Amino acid sequence: MSGSALQGVKVIDLTHHIAGPYCTKLLADFGADVIKVERPDGGDSARRLGPFPEDIPHPEKSGLFLYLNTNKRGITLNLKDPKGRAALLDLVRDADILVESFSPRVMPSLGLDYQTLKQINPSLVMTSISSFGQTGRYRDYRATELVLYALGGMAYITGEYHREPVKHGYNQAQYLGGMAAASGTVAALLQRWRGGVGHQVDVSILECVCSTLFSTVLDYTYTGMVSRRQPMEGSSLRYPAQTKEGYILPTPGVMGDWETYAEMAAVPELHDPKFDTPAGRQVHSDEVDSLLKSKWLERTAQEWFHHAQEWRFPFAPVQTMADIAESPQLRERGFFVEFPHPAVGTLKYPGAPFQMSESPGRNGQQVRAAPLLGEHNEEVFSSLGYSPQAVAGLCKQNPVPSPISGEG
Repeated sequence: MSGSALQGVKVIDLTHHIAGPYCTKLLADFGADVIKVERPDGGDSARRLGPFPEDIPHPEKSGLFLYLNTNKRGITLNLKDPKGRAALLDLVRDADILVESFSPRVMPSLGLDYQTLKQINPSLVMTSISSFGQTGRYRDYRATELVLYALGGMAYITGEYHREPVKHGYNQAQYLGGMAAASGTVAALLQRWRGGVGHQVDVSILECVCSTLFSTVLDYTYTGMVSRRQPMEGSSLRYPAQTKEGYILPTPGVMGDWETYAEMAAVPELHDPKFDTPAGRQVHSDEVDSLLKSKWLERTAQEWFHHAQEWRFPFAPVQTMADIAESPQLRERGFFVEFPHPAVGTLKYPGAPFQMSESPGRNGQQVRAAPLLGEHNEEVFSSLGYSPQAVAGLCKQNPVPSPISGEG
């Protein structure tokens, strides 16, 4: 597409699971030509993760894979075979970026480490995404999403004080890693355009999690205070509350005016001087809870949301996935996009997380659905001079052991 931010940028995608594919998806959605390289015997592990239509697993119907790999071309290569590695090096010669998400020991073991690749292409930007990064004593340790939450400190401050630590839903650490990797990759590409030098971008998903805790780190650095999960007292101001229909998060805001808040809620008892300060409201939290919890039941969550926002208080309804899919705000901004796919038909996907006024990229346009396994083998390798027979031999299914993931 003319005007795409990353038009003409060629990316070799050796990633799997979530963090790496999300990084390359962001690059693809804004115009980069992303060539996704998968193992011939089953491809990306995300193909085996749901959701699936009617809960029937199928390698071409994983909702996770379909979302993470839109706008990419797909090929298959056995990187443990000398011919497969040679073919990858042919791709690398004129690539701008290579992104991989293996455990740090895997690429060197294949003879595909950064030092080797930059001899072939000195201007290459190589982004390596792993759980703990390419260095440090934990670099070869294995991790899951929950492990990264726990080690990164996020679990300790998430949940209720009287319960065990918990984590947020889904794979937030993986998406944080993918977004950080995309940002670092584009920054390295910009530096290369300025100075002509390639880079290796080393992304630690653990550090991506830790980076979100800047305020709790500052609390400890400045005062020695260790933040923790909040107690249930005063929960009417901190946790979602039941309404006539649905739940509302009834926060007064960081610097909320309590007198105005009491007026907005139409609870005159809250004007009592004992509630004037945060400390007073904490001491008398049972009374505050009793007054507010009964009040929230008088309206629906949507009604409270709009009413409170008119008073400039940042209330929010707790929305379901159905609410989000039909959100008028997201619809008016064109956030959701649709792609047809030969195996599942047309589906709605979340779009890019930002917009660019003069370089809109592909967001909102029907360009390319996630590739079938090996869909673009002939197209990609024939452009490098490979014959149809050579392509068939190169990309045939030769079962190989799965390398250890760097994403957990």
